[in-house]
Amino acid sequence: MKPNESSITSMVAAFGRAYHSRFDEPKIFDDYIAVRLISEQEFAGISGNMIAGIEFFSPEFAQEHRNQPDEILRWITQVQLSPTPLARAAYCESVLLNEMKLGAEQYVILGAGLDSFAYRHPELGGSLEILEVDHPATQQFKQERLAESGLTVPDHLHFVPMDFTRGMQAAKLAGAGKPGGRRSFFSLLGVSYYLTKAELGSMLQQLFADVPAGSSIVLDYADDTLFETKGRGNRVEHMVAMAAAAGEPMKSGYAYTELEELLAQSGLLIYEHLNPEAIQERYFQGRSDYLSAFETIHYIHAVKAV
Repeated sequence: MKPNESSITSMVAAFGRAYHSRFDEPKIFDDYIAVRLISEQEFAGISGNMIAGIEFFSPEFAQEHRNQPDEILRWITQVQLSPTPLARAAYCESVLLNEMKLGAEQYVILGAGLDSFAYRHPELGGSLEILEVDHPATQQFKQERLAESGLTVPDHLHFVPMDFTRGMQAAKLAGAGKPGGRRSFFSLLGVSYYLTKAELGSMLQQLFADVPAGSSIVLDYADDTLFETKGRGNRVEHMVAMAAAAGEPMKSGYAYTELEELLAQSGLLIYEHLNPEAIQERYFQGRSDYLSAFETIHYIHAVKAV
């Protein structure tokens, strides 16, 4: 992304969640706050751009539905945009709520974008500190949008501006309230693709250097077929191309054993791994619309052992 511009991919991900909240049934993940964080003008603009770009996504679908703009938008959103943001958020938050029962006191959202967890769970204000970590421009945009939407930042939510490509800058997390003795839960969603393997490894080592055993992380990652798989309707190929066109090129895919080793270097053991087939079964089974698990994308919950 450009130095002074908010992340385009975070806006598109939020659009996918907002569209799902407004139009899809049954819900995989209902981010009803995302609807407020994207203006009607932005929603209409993204919708219009997607409809206009149907030839890029599928010339065949464009021909079959040339007079059905709503169906074109539904197809693009459900096939291309929504599946991963919806399912990974549903998975991550279910793990988080369970981790709180086990003693997690702090939730660190890395690459938070337009995340709305703090606003959908105000009842956790007295038991969970939340740190949102993201690029300064993205955070500035979000805080402006919160103000415009009339959403007050709760006392337990803290913003930590950070450019991950310049290092983890652990001191910023410490300054925002990350004492080493506090059991923490981290989410790293929609980020690993855009980091080199060295950058991801360094980030994990810094994150888990001074948190107690039992602290954990949920992350999504692309497997090592990312740059050769086309996917349903060529959607994997399109995802890679769109990210590059937005100035946020994808850099890394991992074999399972490679990521397992990278996590182990930070003292992390994989507790649960969901491959695309498992994600399909857990979140998309039996649907009658276009939503389905994205090829090449996996979820992992890893726990600090000692």
